[in-house]
Amino acid sequence: MKGATKEPQENTVSNLDVVKIKWFRQHLSIWGMQNLRDFPWRQTCDSYAILVAEYLLQKTDAATVVPIYNTFLFKYPTLEQLVKASINELSELLEPLGLFFRAERLQKCACIILEQYGGKIPDSEKQLLELPGIGKYTARAICSQAFNQPLAVLDTNVARILERFFGLQGERVKSRCKILWNAAEIIAPNKKVGKWNLTLLDFGAMVCRAKNPLCNDCPLSAKCNYAQTQHNYKKILLIDSDS
Repeated sequence: MKGATKEPQENTVSNLDVVKIKWFRQHLSIWGMQNLRDFPWRQTCDSYAILVAEYLLQKTDAATVVPIYNTFLFKYPTLEQLVKASINELSELLEPLGLFFRAERLQKCACIILEQYGGKIPDSEKQLLELPGIGKYTARAICSQAFNQPLAVLDTNVARILERFFGLQGERVKSRCKILWNAAEIIAPNKKVGKWNLTLLDFGAMVCRAKNPLCNDCPLSAKCNYAQTQHNYKKILLIDSDS
């Protein structure tokens, strides 16, 4: 029909290409086999140690967390010792990480776990979400890393990768974006989701960076919507400069 315009593609996960998802998983998993970063909380399945790590990692660079995490577990190796700790001492230890309320929330969380769960870290996303200072990302990170549950995560790193590679456009607050959460869940493999989550986090921090992404060295660039767009844009600039 003359004059008809093509309807814009809906920005939903229903438009994701199954073949592209499979390719994405395969190539990113290969990258992860050789490039995952080594942090102390990744060398344990202890649910308390992982709970502490996830609290300390909130809005904080992992490299900054390492020495404080090690000191924290040395001084407070159990929930019981954390509950008995001086809040001023805790706050002083965690002060370099920012978020002044972190120490208080972490200690309150420990108290609730002792009182309501007999000192056992909850292995349910729903129960974890009821604890102070724990949101959807933190709850799922604990479930996948400590309890090997197949739960995908979404943070700014993961959101950036999904938006760029699949051409999605999330909302301004990525952590609450249903489109990106649905995409993260669909794209995640059925097995070893904990390792998959770590691979996404590290890839976003090391390759698909917010600023100056390493597109030329990226194993996903051949099918990445963002990389192809940037490539085409550079070609147009070259053509314009030659004309």
